[in-house]
Amino acid sequence: MNVADIRREYARAGLSEEDLAADPVEQFRLWLDQAMAVDPMEFTAMTLATADREGRPSARVVLLKGFDERGFVFFTNYESDKARALIENPRAALVFYWSALDRQVRIEGPVEKTSREESEAYFGSRPRGSRLGAWASPQSRPVDGRREIERLLEDAAGRFAEGDIPLPDFWGGFRVRHETVEFWQGRPNRLHDRLRYARLAGGGWRVERLAP
Repeated sequence: MNVADIRREYARAGLSEEDLAADPVEQFRLWLDQAMAVDPMEFTAMTLATADREGRPSARVVLLKGFDERGFVFFTNYESDKARALIENPRAALVFYWSALDRQVRIEGPVEKTSREESEAYFGSRPRGSRLGAWASPQSRPVDGRREIERLLEDAAGRFAEGDIPLPDFWGGFRVRHETVEFWQGRPNRLHDRLRYARLAGGGWRVERLAP
């Protein structure tokens, strides 16, 4: 297979400045609802890009767990590779790609940890097995095979055999505080629509069209 020969045309309606909401969070909410309608299982999947203190980049797919005017939230083990990079270099980029709609959204900005209360509220909503898994997994660290992971899960299940499973001190959320949000709509001839919100120093947003 020659991947250079794989092409498809984008033939959906365009995106104009007049179509946009005044605020990027409201525009994102509209697109997210439309993405959910066509892919109700994976519409919250997003690529998270980070860089450590030496500038070495890394990317992986995580799930969006909340968003509002403060930013976009995901949760992880604070001792994982992504968390260590964010602690060293607290900026990140997010990318949503909804192929069924020929759309992507790019978000960039500084990162902060969510409050303990926010992390506890989300952790308490997870299935019991997922909460046990958070205690069991030394995320991003080498292990001696699958059996070791299963043993760690068994240990966690025995430790919390009765009662609630509390939030680990090493687990919680990060919030990407959006400074720019770009909405990308695929168009014919690769002349895509790209409209970017950029936060103004005095508050509010500037919308600019970018060349495709």
